[in-house]
Amino acid sequence: MEYKVTKIKLSLNEVLQKMRNWCAYQERSQQEVRQKLHEMSASSLDTEEIIATLISENYMNEARFTKAFVGGRFRIKHWGKNKIRVELRKHKVPETMIMLALKEIDQDDYLDILRKTIEKRKQVTHKTEQKKQFFDLLRYCISRGFESDLVTEELNTIIYEK
Repeated sequence: MEYKVTKIKLSLNEVLQKMRNWCAYQERSQQEVRQKLHEMSASSLDTEEIIATLISENYMNEARFTKAFVGGRFRIKHWGKNKIRVELRKHKVPETMIMLALKEIDQDDYLDILRKTIEKRKQVTHKTEQKKQFFDLLRYCISRGFESDLVTEELNTIIYEK
């Protein structure tokens, strides 16, 4: 037995209302909205009109999205600045906006999260040799988006000076 899926064509106002609700739920980037509208088979002309309307009605704000994204990924997921930057580029956020949002991360908090990440990983690593442990922790922290020079400096302090 074969089922046929039919897509219901929504009017511009119905699509706009759906997008308002979707953007009101959480901060969205323009790229996410474009992708969602593409999935809903909206024309490129309609897409631009809907995005302009959402921006003018303050449902969507790229700066607000960037700030929320950086704050959440740093405070909740404990990502480093490099990983956050890469993810924001995937959302096609302008580089100047990314730089401004990353500057809002307090350096003391950043170092504290890095130290906690190192200590947490140190508990689960089974490397006994200091050099192997150092490179395992370095590789892990870099994969989490922390800068290699900063990680190296912290690891030298934690592993070799204790």
